[in-house]
Amino acid sequence: MSTNSLVSHLARIRSKQPWLVMNAAEKFSISGSNHKSISHFYSFQPKASVEQTFAIPDGCVDILFDCNGSNPNAAVFGTPMEAITIELNKDHRYFGARFVSGVMPDFLDLSAAELIGRHYDLLDVVPQANQLLDGIVNSTDFSQQVAVFGRFIEAQNERKPSMLTAQVLRNIYDSEGTVRINELEEKTGYSARTLQRQFGADMGMSPKAFCRIIRCQSAVYGLNHREKVTFSDLACDLGFSDQSHFLREFKKLVHATPLDYLNRVKHQNYLESIQYL
Repeated sequence: MSTNSLVSHLARIRSKQPWLVMNAAEKFSISGSNHKSISHFYSFQPKASVEQTFAIPDGCVDILFDCNGSNPNAAVFGTPMEAITIELNKDHRYFGARFVSGVMPDFLDLSAAELIGRHYDLLDVVPQANQLLDGIVNSTDFSQQVAVFGRFIEAQNERKPSMLTAQVLRNIYDSEGTVRINELEEKTGYSARTLQRQFGADMGMSPKAFCRIIRCQSAVYGLNHREKVTFSDLACDLGFSDQSHFLREFKKLVHATPLDYLNRVKHQNYLESIQYL
């Protein structure tokens, strides 16, 4: 499969960080992107009472800009492997660029493995990003910030995964993270050892770990969008051995039980909190 077809496939994955959305003081603004490696851009301001929030595994790399005029900064976040705390400044406006799930930006002076579960100051890993940071911070609105980042990303090279990793990614997405390593061996014609070595080199983690992330995202998406949710049915659909296994895994990765999360989503009108531009 070509890189272009891979990216077209990945572009259908529109991961959002739900705790960021629900902790926004006003609307959580989202803008799509014409660039094949960018999932979307977003902008928000945390609620006055919120000084920290949680990030959940999504397989995405984010660049998050704190647009505070007196002390602006930007950080590169690799996907966490379970829910983590992110400290936010409650009176600051944030702008973010989220890369498509599974895409590793080539302009970062980091390997895929170095991104997993870690974050870095943008200027430490992209020394030439001073102009980008200034442009984002000095822009007067969200659309201008999107345009500034768009010009920056158009000038960057693309880090292409191997054809084998591209095939594995497609199978993981198609199965919503439920595909097993023996099935990947059958589908690709390669041994588990070769799959794990190549996928790890490209993605910084094993296929099993990436399946875990996508299965988590599929569960979150189901809770966000289904009119009626039966946890036992959702657990079965996502290949969990039983409902208790699903509950334990969800709590570890999302930092809430499925019931707590569902109640929070419905109470705060999660989908209505998102403003698409």
